[in-house]
Amino acid sequence: MTERSEVTHRLRGADPLADRLQGSASRSEVLPVNVLLLAKTPQPGRVKTRLCPPCTPDQAARVAAAALADTVDAVSAAPASRRTLVVAGPHPAPAGWSRVGQRGDGLGARLAHAFADTRRAGTPSLLLGMDTPQLTADQLAFAAALLVEADAVLGLAEDGGWWALGLTEPRHAAVLRDIPTSLPTTGARTLAGLRGRGLRVATLPVLRDVDTAADARAVAALCRPTSRFAAAVRREVPSVVAA
Repeated sequence: MTERSEVTHRLRGADPLADRLQGSASRSEVLPVNVLLLAKTPQPGRVKTRLCPPCTPDQAARVAAAALADTVDAVSAAPASRRTLVVAGPHPAPAGWSRVGQRGDGLGARLAHAFADTRRAGTPSLLLGMDTPQLTADQLAFAAALLVEADAVLGLAEDGGWWALGLTEPRHAAVLRDIPTSLPTTGARTLAGLRGRGLRVATLPVLRDVDTAADARAVAALCRPTSRFAAAVRREVPSVVAA
């Protein structure tokens, strides 16, 4: 078993709180939550660069734009007291959303600032990225339901990172500043860091996020065939790299 799969395997274990709430959380039953969508403006050469090759920068940007649009739809359909696009670049906020720019040196700092800059007293915050377009409104409702009883929720990714982090008290996001990102151990270190602060952490289902062309095809197969992302992958991601 590789280091990446060992970490993911260890963190896939049953979560008693999640098991108890699974299947019982409807969109109308969860408490309000402040949903933060961390995103980059889909500009060629600045997003999804690991799709190149086989994609061109323009193709990769169109795949990224589709992933962002589908994620916005899922968040818009989920119950939330506030929805905020935390964006790098000039991308506008969707209708009914707030918008703040990303700030800070390094991803860990940008994540911590995202929580701090959008904090609302008494309202939990749930942050996710634009790399899991298979995400559904019901999955977001489930994450919000977990925040009723847990101090934090963490959605781990198959590559060892994480795709979502929810906090009842956003100040605890400061722990992210000291955790190296984009490593096979990032998710495990984040979980340990949260627990090290004495937080009760509930885990969300492990999802695959989109980095490579193989990821894009695998995730597209999990999306609705009519989704923007599935259509973009069929259209923009070549199946064979030219010799």
